[in-house]
Amino acid sequence: MEQGGTDLDGASLLGPAEVRRLAAELDVRPTKKLGQNFVHDPNTVRRIVVAAGLTPDDVVLEVGPGLGSLTLALLPACRRVLAVEIDPVLARRLPETAAERAPALAERLQVIQDDAVRVSADRLRPPPTALVANLPYNVSVPVVLHLLAELPSLRRALVMVQAEVADRMAAAPGSRVYGVPSVKIAWYAEARRVATVPRTVFWPVPNVDSALVLLTRRDTPPGRREDVFRLVDAAFAQRRKTLRAALAGWAGSAARAGALLERAGVDPSTRGEQLTVADFARLAGVALDQPSTTDGPAV
Repeated sequence: MEQGGTDLDGASLLGPAEVRRLAAELDVRPTKKLGQNFVHDPNTVRRIVVAAGLTPDDVVLEVGPGLGSLTLALLPACRRVLAVEIDPVLARRLPETAAERAPALAERLQVIQDDAVRVSADRLRPPPTALVANLPYNVSVPVVLHLLAELPSLRRALVMVQAEVADRMAAAPGSRVYGVPSVKIAWYAEARRVATVPRTVFWPVPNVDSALVLLTRRDTPPGRREDVFRLVDAAFAQRRKTLRAALAGWAGSAARAGALLERAGVDPSTRGEQLTVADFARLAGVALDQPSTTDGPAV
């Protein structure tokens, strides 16, 4: 495996020896709680940057930069990197690593110590146009959904996530793994799994493989996101049931759920995994147009 010290347009990338040296210097022990697995293969971070399709004008948001492996590869490829890091020790060290290993590019880096699941748009200036990140396994979908909602400036994203999660994010209706993450991400973007990443490029080595998912922003369907997402949650809460039965609580009764489904052009005997995000949006709109006349909960 290639060692560090490889120059990439002014950035000297981290290899296995450099990653371990930095971790020892900072007394950092990767934790499962934060989902920390550090990439130590220069070829992998090069591959991620190429797949992201960045331009020199892009402002890139990186989540969980850790020791800086991907950060160093991003700096030559864009105008600015906004790195959101929750760990204060890692956040303090990252600018020094950039200054040491990419001195001509270090001024492009801005580190924000914050939780990516909660970070607000006003902390991320200039507005990021692309998200490129090796996301912690335990929060990958919530992070992506939060950032797509919070940052309309994001036009595309390339995220490295657990392979199983990548399949769910990019799944199409009818797929065995199509579910809540698939539909909610489809509200914002087209998702496509573009590559598999072996577990051996990480330290410590996780017990799963990873994959790259490319997200391309598109216009959202009509309707309110909150209404549609509430409906999606209800449809998949009991995914083995028909939609008529699964949506009884949401609609106020099974009979009303069936009537709303028929009005939206959806077979009441089908299941949630057969519906596109546009179908869910249309059904939510029908429910708003047809308020409940029963004592059941209003939709």
